[in-house]
Amino acid sequence: MWRPAGGGSHVLLVHRPKYDDWGFAKGKLEPGEHPLLAAVREAEEETGLRVALGRRLPPVHYAVSGTPKRVDYWAATVEREAAAFTPNREIDAVAWVAAAAAGSRLTYQRDVETLAAFRAGPRPTVPLILLRHASAGSKDDWPGDDVHRPLDAVGMGEAAALADLLRCFGTSRVLSAPAERCIATVRPYADTTGTEIKVEPAFDIAGGDGGAAWAGAMSAGEKAVAELATTDQPVIICAHRENIPVLLAAACIALGASGPASTQIRKSEFLVLHRAAGVLAALERYHPDGVLVHGAALVPDGAVVPEERRRGGSWQAHWSGGLVKRANPWAASRVSAAVSLRG
Repeated sequence: MWRPAGGGSHVLLVHRPKYDDWGFAKGKLEPGEHPLLAAVREAEEETGLRVALGRRLPPVHYAVSGTPKRVDYWAATVEREAAAFTPNREIDAVAWVAAAAAGSRLTYQRDVETLAAFRAGPRPTVPLILLRHASAGSKDDWPGDDVHRPLDAVGMGEAAALADLLRCFGTSRVLSAPAERCIATVRPYADTTGTEIKVEPAFDIAGGDGGAAWAGAMSAGEKAVAELATTDQPVIICAHRENIPVLLAAACIALGASGPASTQIRKSEFLVLHRAAGVLAALERYHPDGVLVHGAALVPDGAVVPEERRRGGSWQAHWSGGLVKRANPWAASRVSAAVSLRG
């Protein structure tokens, strides 16, 4: 956690009496808990502060009594004080310390390196989130106009989960393509945050037939997202498989960066573009199933390059993964449990 202080910044350190050490707030995932939710929950439990997550910092790996540990950190800002801090057996003191001087207060070298990674990048960042709509069965099985096709049972569960996950990045303006499945995907988030959903025709896919209407829709979408990318306003855009690659490419160009080579994402998956002063500071990818994808690094020429992704203990290419098809659209179902990644 950090906050502006004059011309610099302060970071929040916590003291653990059991180990008599100073470090950053952290904790373990509960069974089935999503890493984003765990990060926000642990910060609040240990410090009493509700945070909004910014760019993701490099993961930390170390061993305790021969057992490998992994901790994932985000550069988080304080939204509000959820509760007054009360010293307890786990954390008995907290301290805001100037980032430039915090290294001397930290007990472990790995935390010093995390601090250095934080200080090396931009501190205030603003999210632009590109979200693919949740599960809505197949248009071949829907008898009506495709624009009215609703979310199926799985999709409704995903939309509810997304409301909590998107909230981890603060409160954002919400824009949606005109299709009901897109609007319904962000409706729980909008209801939770008291935000109005603006239906944006520029994010329509015009039937997706590749004709003149399609080309016009893609051009309108490129222009709209390029304008949004260069603002300092947090924004969520819910769109389709067909146009998210186009929107991502246009946003990256507007921010002076090249996008990843492959941009196919699953239903309910979302990309977080962290922007700072008109530049792309980090690019991350998340899904309600708990897959944790590392933020893409920015190489010197500004091109975005993929790093790694972890699911169930195995590592996969950052941008790999195809589309998941489900049988029995709109049938009763439940969202599968998230993968636990313990730090």
